[in-house]
Amino acid sequence: MSGETKPVIELANVHKIYETGAIRVHALRGVSLRVDRGEFVAIMGASGSGKSTLMNLIGCLDHPTRGTYHLDGVDVSELSKDQRADVRNRKIGFVFQGFNLLSRTSAIENVELPLIYAGVPALERHRRSRQALAAVGLAQKESSHPNQLSGGQQQRVAIARALVNHPSLLLADEPTGNLDSRTSVEIMELFQLLNRSSGNTVVLVTHEPDIAQFAKRIVVMKDGRIILDQPVRQRRDARVELASSLYEKPLEVTLS
Repeated sequence: MSGETKPVIELANVHKIYETGAIRVHALRGVSLRVDRGEFVAIMGASGSGKSTLMNLIGCLDHPTRGTYHLDGVDVSELSKDQRADVRNRKIGFVFQGFNLLSRTSAIENVELPLIYAGVPALERHRRSRQALAAVGLAQKESSHPNQLSGGQQQRVAIARALVNHPSLLLADEPTGNLDSRTSVEIMELFQLLNRSSGNTVVLVTHEPDIAQFAKRIVVMKDGRIILDQPVRQRRDARVELASSLYEKPLEVTLS
């Protein structure tokens, strides 16, 4: 990777130790990781490997016991809980397995939530939220509630919500875990398109090797350490797979 590229993620010798009474768990053991702007990285590992702890640190949901973490050039290692929350809202877009949508609000209202927390005026919130929904192919679903949307459409709303603040990092935690095979490929098509067309930096946490193959680079964890970090040699192209199957026509997205 070019030294001239400013990294979005830079962890140096990060350890994370949890202590509960007499129990001491060393969840991360000297992890160093760099992710440059525009990369698409999949993080894999079995249960207990440390990948969830790593995701929490990358997402500023927790802080390292020792070592440093710079997010988009900002040292977040020693920030307070409130300071980390502010960084999360400005710099990270989260996509979760369970969608995490508010059931009694419309798609566009769900997408607006990060902008409300950021104090963005109503007209600008509405404009940006409409643009984000259009970007994920849901321009006609602005008024729909989650129970009126399919699982794939709900995940697209969640992705729009993650994008609306123009974050430095899109962090997806098992985003296809609740979706069938066809819909999973469609969601991965969207991630690939956002990464390719808009240059969004994407970090995908998954336990599914076939889903990881949509990324450009795979990081594998075991026992709190990174044991493999390499480019994907036979990358899956979701657009090609959808076009060559019985699936519907691939999604066309235009981002401004």
